[in-house]
Amino acid sequence: MRKDSVKILTKTLLVLFFLINSVGIYGQTDNPAKPKSDFWKHIQFGGGFGISVGSGFTDVTVAPSAIYKLNHYISIGAGLQGSIVSQKDFYNSGIYGVNVISLFNPMEEIQLSLEVEQVRVNNTFRNPTTGTLKDNFWNTGLFVGGGYRMENVTVGMRYNLLYNKDKNVYSDALMPFIRVYF
Repeated sequence: MRKDSVKILTKTLLVLFFLINSVGIYGQTDNPAKPKSDFWKHIQFGGGFGISVGSGFTDVTVAPSAIYKLNHYISIGAGLQGSIVSQKDFYNSGIYGVNVISLFNPMEEIQLSLEVEQVRVNNTFRNPTTGTLKDNFWNTGLFVGGGYRMENVTVGMRYNLLYNKDKNVYSDALMPFIRVYF
């Protein structure tokens, strides 16, 4: 009986020895190094910055954004934006929000865009006779646009399909733009 237990123990140890060694060998030879992701090679950063100052009027806008190039023709991205507009002794406005953009380049020099924008608008109007009036609201824009592209810079026009002259941030549905991505 003792001889049988030694035989079983020896066989068990040999099987475990070969299993452990084969797993180690298999793990070393069949596990090639993972290729590095090329995600960051497809990302471009950019956005816009604007400033207008004069005769008691100030308008400062900052709009950083990033896009991911899906291929040579299509990019998608998102951005933030913030603006402060002030007319001395009359008007103050704070605007902040987000946007999502898709870009289509049917040819090297042409760029078409579709953009959804959601901004919060906080307006304060001051009038010496009627007092202070606050007008705070959310504004949604759906822009279609087209422009001429020169490498990282696109100059064009965009149109707000949801434009409402009574409740809007912008004075017109049609707006020029300069878009820059690096």
